[in-house]
Amino acid sequence: MNASALPPERLAALRRRESERFVATHPRSMAQAESARAHYLFGVPLHWMRDWPGPATLAVERAQGAALFCADGLRYSDFCLGDTGAMFGHSPEPLAQAIAQQAERGLTCMLPSTHALAVGEALQRVFGLPIWQLALTASDANRFLLRWARAATGRPQVLVFDGCYHGAVDDTLVDLDVASGTTVRRPSLLGQVHNHHAHTRVVPFNDLAALEAALSRHDVACLLAEPALTNCGLIPPNTGYWPVARELCRRHGALFVMDETHTISTALGGYARAHGLEPDAIVVGKAVAGGLPCAVYGVTTALAQRMVRAKEAAPEGHSGIGTTLSGNALTMAALEAALTHLHTEANYAHMLAIAALLQDGLVKRLRAAGRPWTVTRLGARLELQFMPRTPRHAQDVRALAQGELESLTHLFMLNRGVLLTPFHNMMLASPATTPADVEHLLAAFDELLAELAD
Repeated sequence: MNASALPPERLAALRRRESERFVATHPRSMAQAESARAHYLFGVPLHWMRDWPGPATLAVERAQGAALFCADGLRYSDFCLGDTGAMFGHSPEPLAQAIAQQAERGLTCMLPSTHALAVGEALQRVFGLPIWQLALTASDANRFLLRWARAATGRPQVLVFDGCYHGAVDDTLVDLDVASGTTVRRPSLLGQVHNHHAHTRVVPFNDLAALEAALSRHDVACLLAEPALTNCGLIPPNTGYWPVARELCRRHGALFVMDETHTISTALGGYARAHGLEPDAIVVGKAVAGGLPCAVYGVTTALAQRMVRAKEAAPEGHSGIGTTLSGNALTMAALEAALTHLHTEANYAHMLAIAALLQDGLVKRLRAAGRPWTVTRLGARLELQFMPRTPRHAQDVRALAQGELESLTHLFMLNRGVLLTPFHNMMLASPATTPADVEHLLAAFDELLAELAD
């Protein structure tokens, strides 16, 4: 149990008050949420949109730069940024222009566009790997890479970390039963009939002994990993962890695959390139094309050769890899613009400086208030964690997190014009985020700390 937890009755009272404030100040969002139930499951286009804390989901009228405007005409300093999808800001001008121009020249043809060569060169320049394929989402890219890994190695097992997030990939939606050390089906899944936990192995993050034991059976096709866990709370790797983990994969013949979809916030080219990890493959989604539906996966020349051999050895027919709209002309135009104008050293320098400014402000306030809480940062991404130390693995989060306080914090900040990611109160800095946005967030946080002190 988290010894720093606040009284439940106090949190409940504040939550009721903030819910009433939301209802009073968001009549149009409330009305849309109610009317939309006639057309959408749970009243939203995708059911998890209802997971935002509050009486109703915010109805967005427009978003530009680091600002979001709701149907009620209220402005928000946006530190969620589409949960990384808009990490470079909402509708940056070079991206908007490229999309508008390509929209007049065709959207999809199931053929390579004239942007394809420039995109391939830019992907290699930014991320370092030579050979690439496209998908519409990181979920698809991860799913396709798992097929390639199994085909290239002839091995059936996939290895992931407890608490990992790789999108809606069935193979990875499994948990670690801590008592028995075995892989189990995630209980929240709907409609699952296939026994994915029989072909996926799960180990705790930052545990090299458990990783080596899982690899030692020599049946693992690949380790699919985020460089830092991001969806069960931000959990960084221990110092020196990844070089040893990579060597363990190589020693036991497993491919080393990094999903950079969230950790692209680390630096230009992502965490793996910034830290010289030399993975066999990487996946990048969400922000890679500035928020347009797009994901990419890149591989080494050696892995590409194994993939080609596997494909050529198979009969003609469906490979189970790829979708019709992958690599469409609109996406390629947007991706070229993003790689040229958004993935730049100048943008990252600004993002990292803003994130450091925010981290410093939060830490100073926590110390002044005597709150035993933690701020963890990974490049432009940071998280306020209501626990006394940075977690080292998923079980730490399960034991220490304060879900009710997280929800209250999100709603409290939203009511004061600051939008945080609802999952663990993650914050992200964009090239459009300003010191004034940081001051706005810190002022609202000062109010929250004062409320919690009363």
